[in-house]
Amino acid sequence: MNMLIAEDDRIQRENLKKIISEIDKSLTIYEAEDKDEALKISTESIIDIFYIDIGLKNSSGLDLAIEIRKIDKYEFTWIVFLTTHLEYITQAFKEVHCYDYILNPYNKEELIDMSRRIILRQNINTTIERKYVVFDLRDGVFIKVYIDEIIFIEVHIRTCTVHTIKCKYEVKGLSLKQSLTLINSKDIIQCHKSFAVNINYITKIEKLSIKSYEIFFENYEENAFLSYKYKDVIIKNFKNNEFLVL
Repeated sequence: MNMLIAEDDRIQRENLKKIISEIDKSLTIYEAEDKDEALKISTESIIDIFYIDIGLKNSSGLDLAIEIRKIDKYEFTWIVFLTTHLEYITQAFKEVHCYDYILNPYNKEELIDMSRRIILRQNINTTIERKYVVFDLRDGVFIKVYIDEIIFIEVHIRTCTVHTIKCKYEVKGLSLKQSLTLINSKDIIQCHKSFAVNINYITKIEKLSIKSYEIFFENYEENAFLSYKYKDVIIKNFKNNEFLVL
């Protein structure tokens, strides 16, 4: 796998490179100190993970990430921000859909743990044939959605809303039961009479009342609900999923 560290502080960059290289000696780690150098490397090579400092030399890391997202091959590539300024993180999640952030000074154990999860998930995505489902949005309009990109599904008055990492799709006249039959994936589990979730994207489950809970997702602002009836199976799968960011 190829990684790019965009960091204008040489000592910090070398320290980060040293930590990441401990994960796997076969990793190729590129370095850049400014936006232009990072974009040049990104064009000439295929980068699997970007580590980008929010405050780069002569530009911001957000500007670099926005430019990277404009390149077709990097539309959904992993981006991790390096920062001491938490006030920029919300903007980073909204504008470039970054995977996570690392606070400076770096915690070695957290950095290695997070990077390993990304590498493992990247390897899974590239070695397993991706399954998809085709939804009939309206007369004459069909959309193909990869199942591993579905975050959750909600149904309200016979309108099924499919939340994905790209956008939301509204499918008229489709019940939750019908949508689950179409998708046919062990990762998409019903959690409520009106909701089904992809267990791989859950980051937190929070109790609201005696019989209801709220489910939060990785890098996604909207939430789903969990009813008492489905609580045990959802929490069991959540605890057993070793790839989640907790």
